[in-house]
Amino acid sequence: MKISKLWLIAAVIIPTLASTAEIKQEVLENYAKHAQYLSVKISPNGKHLAATARNEEGTIQLTVLDIKNNKILSVTQGKGNESVSSFNWVNDNRLIMTMAREVGSLDMPLPTGEIFAMNADGSNQLILTGPRSDGGEYEFAQVLDMLPDEEDNILIYTRSMMSSEPYLDIYRMRANSGRKRSEGRIPLKAYRSTNVQVLVDRAGIARVAVGVDPEADNRVVILAREGANKEWYELASYDTDEGGFSPLLLNADATKVIGLSNSQTDTQAIATLDLKTKKETVLAEHPGTDLAPIMSITKGRAQELVGAAFEYDGIEAVFFDDIQDKRFVQIVQALMQSFPNHSVSISSATHDNSQAIIRVGSANLPTMFYLFNSQENKLLPLAPSTPWLDAKEMPETKLITYTSRDGLTIRALLTLPRGKKAENLPLILVPHGGPHGIRDSLAGIDGDAKVLAEHGYAVLQPNFRGSGGYGREFLELGHKNWGTTMINDMTDGVQHLIKEKIADADRVCVYGASYGGYAALQSAIREPDLYKCTVGFVGVYDLELMYEQGDISEAQAGRNYLDQVLPSTKEERQAQSPVHNTDKLKAPVFIIQGGRDVRVPKEHAFRLRDKLKEQDHPYEWMMKDGEGHGFYKPENNIERWERMLTFFDKYIGE
Repeated sequence: MKISKLWLIAAVIIPTLASTAEIKQEVLENYAKHAQYLSVKISPNGKHLAATARNEEGTIQLTVLDIKNNKILSVTQGKGNESVSSFNWVNDNRLIMTMAREVGSLDMPLPTGEIFAMNADGSNQLILTGPRSDGGEYEFAQVLDMLPDEEDNILIYTRSMMSSEPYLDIYRMRANSGRKRSEGRIPLKAYRSTNVQVLVDRAGIARVAVGVDPEADNRVVILAREGANKEWYELASYDTDEGGFSPLLLNADATKVIGLSNSQTDTQAIATLDLKTKKETVLAEHPGTDLAPIMSITKGRAQELVGAAFEYDGIEAVFFDDIQDKRFVQIVQALMQSFPNHSVSISSATHDNSQAIIRVGSANLPTMFYLFNSQENKLLPLAPSTPWLDAKEMPETKLITYTSRDGLTIRALLTLPRGKKAENLPLILVPHGGPHGIRDSLAGIDGDAKVLAEHGYAVLQPNFRGSGGYGREFLELGHKNWGTTMINDMTDGVQHLIKEKIADADRVCVYGASYGGYAALQSAIREPDLYKCTVGFVGVYDLELMYEQGDISEAQAGRNYLDQVLPSTKEERQAQSPVHNTDKLKAPVFIIQGGRDVRVPKEHAFRLRDKLKEQDHPYEWMMKDGEGHGFYKPENNIERWERMLTFFDKYIGE
């Protein structure tokens, strides 16, 4: 692409105009680093630990440790840029794993589709499936069940890598040899941009399958069968805009499916669907937020529905009375009491549940792995995911609520700088990406929010209409309104903080990524006197272009989604597109883009830049050719934050 001389001059001159605010380099480096420890799992007999961790080159390797002797048994990594993606214990001495190629986009590491196996000490390594296996099949494979009652077998499905609309074939496979036995075919196609979900019973028989029909406006279809070699029948189907049932797992006797449903409620409730009567029964619901099931564990497998977790005024949970595994509930309740308002989960357990790996984290606590001994009620710290982050030194993120101009209650996260009075602070609005189905949560750390707050800025992350987690009605209020009422919700949050005297009305900027990048520009267009600067990172700036470029529009399912959520006519889409409304802008613009972004191609950034150049509007530019939809390399995120902080300080700094 031809680059104008004018842009080359601007790229050289603009950084020299920046302010000289102090940038805390160590803070940027700490938040830019990828987590060192990603997952820890204990062997069925409790003798070994396996953990994925990043090495100095940045690839993910699998380490196996003998617990009693504290001795490393093996360290395994892929070839070249391949990282271990997932892993699990087949039995006391053998593991399976999958690999992914890190291709530049943090959102989308590319799985190879192969399943690998090895012993705990690294011996007897085999590639069980895929082009590099002995069979050499060009098939993508995924594990369905670990079959804990079968010593060396796992249940997998495969689908052709050569077909755009493959069926799924089910196999029982021996993890010590790769030999497999057919268990039949799922009569649903995995269309492009869709997937087929398969649920199995305790015997490892595929009993329920869920797919999407893009030829029928992404209608969800649920099939079931009574047992092996039985005929599949339609259990339920529903349009994506009318609510429905999302299967999660079968109950113990495989008579019902436990799942999430909003067919009878506005929010996602926990419900069951009877395989014979096809009757759905709601077990638990919250009027304001979605629920997630809490399941007991037996032999490493989800067993009994014991409660529900949710996030509303904080991270909370409720437990049912009529349960069998009361000891499991006591353990979970004790753990949650030990870590209030944090996300607490059991990532793996021994077959007898005597030991378990506990994962704890939140927006204010870096993820930590613990080894829990249930017989002795002892919790032993194992490894911090990011040992260089100190919770005591981090800015605090808290939940706030405010009311939109048309009466909606909006929940948002507010992160404030440490050591400063929460009064007349410079504010940065940070709308999330997605936008639909996504929410900003207290469950995890947001690096952008923490970095900005570390440098003196208050950070507002609103869960505007269209966000997930607050019910179907709230979600659908955002459809067709990307650039109108959704933006109003964000502005109302800023005005709330100004009214509360937390934010300085004369020092407000807006920054976001993906849809958030769109919202950052659209906010500055709709409120030109409020925002003093705006930053768009891998943002959508031309809604019409979403139908022409990018991986969403490449599949019918994606085009159906765009028809559902974007304005209906070309004129409306242009009216809500930043690139067609730059004449309303007053705020200087900073455009940040990845050159290999396939979700929001770089043409969006080029079109916005060209319009700003035509109008002689002040802007800055940062393009990283090797990055995708979100920067992956730590050094690029450090540079991004350096440039952003300099930009913000120039317009709203002290």
